[in-house]
Amino acid sequence: MEQRVLGPSGRQVSVVGLGTWQLGADWGEVDEPRARAVLDAAADAGVTFFDTADVYGDGRSERLIGAFLRARPDAGITVATKMGRRVAQLPEHYVLDNFRAWTDRSRANLGVETLDLVQLHCPPPPVFSSDAVFDALDTLVDEGRVAGYGVSVETCDEALTAIARPGVVSVQIILNPFRLKPLERVLPAAGAAGVGVIARVPLASGLLSGRYTAATVFAEDDHRAFNRNGEAFDRGETFSGVDYATGLTAAAEFAGLAPEGATPAQTALRWVIQQPAVTTVIPGARDPEQVRANAAAAHLPPLPDDTLAAVRALYDERIRPRVHALW
Repeated sequence: MEQRVLGPSGRQVSVVGLGTWQLGADWGEVDEPRARAVLDAAADAGVTFFDTADVYGDGRSERLIGAFLRARPDAGITVATKMGRRVAQLPEHYVLDNFRAWTDRSRANLGVETLDLVQLHCPPPPVFSSDAVFDALDTLVDEGRVAGYGVSVETCDEALTAIARPGVVSVQIILNPFRLKPLERVLPAAGAAGVGVIARVPLASGLLSGRYTAATVFAEDDHRAFNRNGEAFDRGETFSGVDYATGLTAAAEFAGLAPEGATPAQTALRWVIQQPAVTTVIPGARDPEQVRANAAAAHLPPLPDDTLAAVRALYDERIRPRVHALW
């Protein structure tokens, strides 16, 4: 699989990575054998970048990855985790002592001395403008707790503020055919600064797979059932912030753009991969078959210009009026 350099870290990571939120919680139950099978299938398919967080299943996702790393130490995996959502989302909690405690817990969960990459997990907006926060992150690097740090953001403005910070390795942001706003300023700024871009929610929580209908029922512990209007966390994380009915209509139209031999999901991933400045895209997967299908998107030819134009037209007609101004 194609490898790209993750910002100033110098690390080579696969252009299709693996998001592991679903191995922890909030996507319905994934038992331990199936979770391990997902990780094995990803590595076997050439994936070398796993994204997790300390709150995914209260550390379960990290612990599963840690067990995988011990079993397959030569897999060449870069693991990015996140911190900051174990406490109330208040700027005063983003201090060095907490950073040390949180990263120590992640280091123990993953079974590593040094975290490859730790990301602030969508912190409150004032955090991005705090010199003290980024000084504390630099201290984590100096102490050997982390090799590098980045940020996961909700808004384009947050991303731009972070990109301007000299120590930031990467910015993780929602990017998919239903979320085009980052193309305007964030991706050009990241490219100019040499900051890595990790594209999350690339399938709009599965909408872009074309598999869901108005009759689809999600498990009670699946965020697609309990967070459609932002009841639990930012609404933009669920279906990319698009209301479900609109998303279904747009997804049906998007499915018609898939080239011969490619699924709608693979088409969406291919679209993300070929956006300038994107380093890696991190779809989740609940079974090995889904992992292999996602990884195969890396081997598709680039989408032609007329398909890219059709994606833009679909967004402008169906999605832009509802979400473009929000994030």
